[in-house]
Amino acid sequence: MKRLTGKVCLVTGTSRGIGKETAGLFAAEGATVYAHAREEGSIDAWCGQLQQKHGVQVNALYFDLTDSARVKEAVRKIKTDAGRMDVLVNNAGVVTNELLGMIDMNAMKRMFDVNVFGLTELTQYITTKFMMRQKTGSVINISSVVGVEGSRGQIAYSASKGAVVALTKSMAKELAPYQVRVNAVAPGMTDTERIQATVQELYKGQIPEIGMGRLASTRDIANACLYLASDESAYVTGQVLAVGGGFIPS
Repeated sequence: MKRLTGKVCLVTGTSRGIGKETAGLFAAEGATVYAHAREEGSIDAWCGQLQQKHGVQVNALYFDLTDSARVKEAVRKIKTDAGRMDVLVNNAGVVTNELLGMIDMNAMKRMFDVNVFGLTELTQYITTKFMMRQKTGSVINISSVVGVEGSRGQIAYSASKGAVVALTKSMAKELAPYQVRVNAVAPGMTDTERIQATVQELYKGQIPEIGMGRLASTRDIANACLYLASDESAYVTGQVLAVGGGFIPS
């Protein structure tokens, strides 16, 4: 049996990168997947391809995490269609990089709106409407190694991802009596489209600082999510799993 057979999973931010890889891996492992994106129609074809390839339901869900009405509407759709939710991967996020003195407060607010407030609101709905009633479930929050260690030039982003770590630990304590687990994955430098297209030069000099000598692949991060989504981690909660290859940001 595949590791997620019979489980219903929601992954946010699946149009690219870690979210796309994670949703694809979950489908390959037998899950019914709800794949979230913000731009209407943007992942329809890809969802259809996954569904055909793996013989599971892969449903596109479109909403802005900062739009409460749309978030509620999406949760109601899952309730009507599936009636349960076993795994939530809070992957969608916004990142900007500025040194102290150059921080754009509007950009920082946008990061917190998505990375912290949007994550919290969606998690509230999923846990109270499904997981707490089911007495089972796994919430996986994507933080970052910079949310644990801090990073020069990423003060605002580090703060938002540090908040995700704190949320994870507090949620885990509240939800443990309901047999709902909450953990975080903290990626290090990961070879995503964003790094390839926009900031590869900025990070090039840091690659020698990674113990394993390479960037993480999106599959490295997705594999960590798969472990936390599966029953193999049934007694793991309140943890931050770093997937950084020995990288400590400066």
